[in-house]
Amino acid sequence: MTLMKESLQEALNKQMNREFYSSYLYLAMSGYFKSLALLGFAKWMRIQAKEEWGHGMKFFEYLGERGAAVKLFAIDTPPAKWSSPLKVFEESYKHEQKVTGWIYELVNLAIKEQDHATNNMLQWFVKEQVEEEAHASMIVEQMKMAGSEGPSLLMIDHALGKRE
Repeated sequence: MTLMKESLQEALNKQMNREFYSSYLYLAMSGYFKSLALLGFAKWMRIQAKEEWGHGMKFFEYLGERGAAVKLFAIDTPPAKWSSPLKVFEESYKHEQKVTGWIYELVNLAIKEQDHATNNMLQWFVKEQVEEEAHASMIVEQMKMAGSEGPSLLMIDHALGKRE
């Protein structure tokens, strides 16, 4: 039995599934880039997909540690095509901003429910979202400056392919 309030359990389960959707979204983006022979972009997104899956698993493990029920929902199908590589990263950035909002809502709920353990766990995600938004925003800005065609695009592709 858990001391975690039902409202918080439901919200954490919902976020866990959102993180799994994020993984699907980035995997779809990776597939899109692969279809364009932009293998550096594809690799970057594939690594991002793994990272997002890991975020979902952090929620999964935490719920289990607290004795809360884990609820897995159907994962929506992400888009498969975009109008340009720049649009992919603009969508990625907007998505990360949405995730940040959801994490902040969870922090507010944990504070409201006086669940200090959950608030503490969520601080990792607060910090992570700063990094996630910064990376996506930086790539968007670089693509805007360099242009999203020809040699400039290939240069960015090469740089992103170095992500470990």
